[in-house]
Amino acid sequence: MINVPGGHPSSLTAIGIIGFGKMGRIRAEAIQADGRGFIAQVYDAVSPQDSPYPVASSAQAIIDDPSVQAVFICAANDQNKPLAMAALRAGKHVFCEKPPAFTADDVREIIAVERQSGKVLMYGFNHRHHAGVRKMKQVVDSGLYGRVLWMRGRYGKSVDENYLSTWRADRNRAGGGILLDQGIHMLDLFLFLADAPFDDVHAFVSSRYWNIPGIEDNVFAIMRNQASGIEVSFHSTMTQWRHLFSLEVFLERGYVVLNGLKTSSGTYGEEVLTIARNRTVAPAASWESEERLQFRVDTSWQSEAEHFMDAVTLALPITAGTSGQALEVMSLIDRIYAHGHAVSPVLHERLQVVGGP
Repeated sequence: MINVPGGHPSSLTAIGIIGFGKMGRIRAEAIQADGRGFIAQVYDAVSPQDSPYPVASSAQAIIDDPSVQAVFICAANDQNKPLAMAALRAGKHVFCEKPPAFTADDVREIIAVERQSGKVLMYGFNHRHHAGVRKMKQVVDSGLYGRVLWMRGRYGKSVDENYLSTWRADRNRAGGGILLDQGIHMLDLFLFLADAPFDDVHAFVSSRYWNIPGIEDNVFAIMRNQASGIEVSFHSTMTQWRHLFSLEVFLERGYVVLNGLKTSSGTYGEEVLTIARNRTVAPAASWESEERLQFRVDTSWQSEAEHFMDAVTLALPITAGTSGQALEVMSLIDRIYAHGHAVSPVLHERLQVVGGP
């Protein structure tokens, strides 16, 4: 085995990270723990003074470097689409944080480049990798509890005035508010658990507290899949004064409820999955009949890194975070924004051209 510059074995995948803030550092740790790749270069708009890795002069320098085989994009939302397309065109495998872009049409453009490149493209829909979510999916897919009747999801956080000074409060860079920032994860889980799109979408989209144009602070939506009849209630908010994650799936013969999400900050509480099976008399379930599973360690970042590296090194298919799944969730977001009459700036311009919804 020979060594490449930097003393790394040639069998390891050379990885560049664009955006070396909190998320870039989390991804770097997960890559290092996986052991099949090494961080060749990092870049951040704010030059990282404490980087343990070589710092590139620009994002383009990483993309243009022939020794870099895969690129992790952990930048501001407006950079995700152009950087992903540029890296794919340069022959790199790409892992990109959510949202993939600002609209579904943007994602279709990315998919066209992905197909031409023949490279791996994976999106960071991290919540699919949480142990509680995986167990929930296993129970739903087992069929033991019958078909899904309905789902309800609430996902919210509290922000303060410091939020107003970040790029997330700039609609041209963020593309939207809490829906794109956080609610996108819950929508992706609905699609994951239902294994089907939602045909009917009704929504209210508002910014009545922070009053930032184009940056919604609350979204209420109801959705339904016509074929299966699965109905969904959804609330995404940044005026949840105590952080909250709650996902409920009710089936014909029981239910699975995930409350809390194990994160590094600990602000969403413990990740606890409750499972109960129906009895033959009402009420069909009781507090005593519930089984509770607590997941004390967040393994989602490691699982996600392994999934990407499996695709890069072993040619295994991406099953969580595909571009097709990204297209599904962005199509749903387009419809929520359009129905809620508070569309993202990019989508608003396009709706004006075609006459609006």
